[in-house]
Amino acid sequence: MLGSTAHTDTFARDNLPTQDQWPDLNLDGFDYPDRLNVATELTDVMVEKGFGDNIALIGNGRRRTYKELADWSNRLAYVLADDLAVRPGNRVLIRSANNPAMVACWLAATKVGAVVVNTMPMLRAGELSKYVAKAEITHALCDTRLMDEMTACALESDGLNTVVGFDGTSNHDAELDRLALEKPVQFDAVNTSQDDVALIGFTSGSTGEPKGTMHFHRDLLIIADGYAKEVLKVRPDDIFVGSPPLAFTFGLGGLAIFPLRFGATAALLEMASPPNMIEIIERYKATVCFTAPTAYRVMMGAMDEGADLSSLRAAVSAGETLPAPVYEEWKQKTGKPMLDGIGATELLHIFITNRFEDHQPSCTGKPVTGYEARIIGEDGEVVPHGDIGRLAVRGPTGCRYLRGERQNEYVQDGWNITGDAFWQDEDGYFYFSARNDDIILSSGYNIAGPEVEAALLSHDAVAECAVVGVPDDERGSIVQAHVVLNAALELSDSLAKELQDHVKATIAPYKYPRSIVFADALPKTESGKIQRFKLKQSS
Repeated sequence: MLGSTAHTDTFARDNLPTQDQWPDLNLDGFDYPDRLNVATELTDVMVEKGFGDNIALIGNGRRRTYKELADWSNRLAYVLADDLAVRPGNRVLIRSANNPAMVACWLAATKVGAVVVNTMPMLRAGELSKYVAKAEITHALCDTRLMDEMTACALESDGLNTVVGFDGTSNHDAELDRLALEKPVQFDAVNTSQDDVALIGFTSGSTGEPKGTMHFHRDLLIIADGYAKEVLKVRPDDIFVGSPPLAFTFGLGGLAIFPLRFGATAALLEMASPPNMIEIIERYKATVCFTAPTAYRVMMGAMDEGADLSSLRAAVSAGETLPAPVYEEWKQKTGKPMLDGIGATELLHIFITNRFEDHQPSCTGKPVTGYEARIIGEDGEVVPHGDIGRLAVRGPTGCRYLRGERQNEYVQDGWNITGDAFWQDEDGYFYFSARNDDIILSSGYNIAGPEVEAALLSHDAVAECAVVGVPDDERGSIVQAHVVLNAALELSDSLAKELQDHVKATIAPYKYPRSIVFADALPKTESGKIQRFKLKQSS
């Protein structure tokens, strides 16, 4: 049963799927009080626990302690409640790059009981308007450097009545900041229920139209008290860096919730390119990194030129499957494992992962404590070990789509069906094969695109690649590889055949790409996921 809501605007509670459509939840070991506000837990409670002088956030040339972050977010909360008339349950959109001001705004909106929708800086007015319409957003907080598209969105949208700018730099010279200057530093946060919706996270759109996923206050703590505590073993002296946008649940967890839950530090980058990541790791001696395999390849190249990444104790691979060559090279150069894992916006964060003491190439590992997983066939029955099937997961978090959109597709018989093809060995380890829609059926063979990609990436000429299936009259489909070459190499007539022969020599010959398309870049979402559906459309 749901607890009594503190929301006076009950849109979120009203637009949850009916509880019979939810996945089964296992909350054993995650005991929280009935009334819980996650933003208070991550700031004011941390100050009460003695972390007030610890550095919470680094960004745009400044370091902010937990006490400063608590005070800052409390001042902003007063503005939202008193000046902007944000009521508990109102949806508040935040538009910004990764910076401390965005974190402070998210915490403030959560303290006043709002339901936050974090968005990325490169979205245009038309894309923002879809979020506004789907979530019936009433208020928006926007970095003043990104105001043009936000203003255009407001003009096009019904119901978005309040748009206020904040200074994403360190100058605090914008309307929201000026209003906050005279506010008290103590704020009584709205006494939300642990199962009040705190966040609507929109899926990345890597397969098309994004969907809204609804997450409770308790969910935001569960991912820290589960994965971050058990797997990353976060400690107060950790310094987190990474490239995932805070607008996605993966980035919000890894670069805000995880460090703040344990008194650690997040070093935030607005432009998280590999060179910028290298610079910030070296400057602040960062210990935990979240980024994509492609970025790790660039970083390892920089290590050959003298970059010092030895402070990292945890390298988490995100966004795409981790190819074995990247894993092996990282281990060789650092002596430390790269932790591959799989998560989903629908489940908020990682639910299957490798561990520091238990890891191997091309393996995703075992479920995080509290989660269970199995491989099922199209009929829903568990398949034998070694057979590829659909990944089904359940645990303390799970899918609840806004307005129940496609809920019955994702949740079946109490399990979250993630859309990933996996297989499991007899020892309980899970191995990623492909997204279900990335399995290529060619001449009767099932070919997993990521396996072909890993083979291509083991060739020195390949910087990045994506494999898709394209229609073929004789074979039904053929494997087509889109390849980005290393900058130092020039395209030659013989290179395509060389890559095809390399794949044949690395994996079963029938899996080789019969078509190779060389490209300058691959289409990606802002979280770094390759948009393979766009490659299929262009073929």
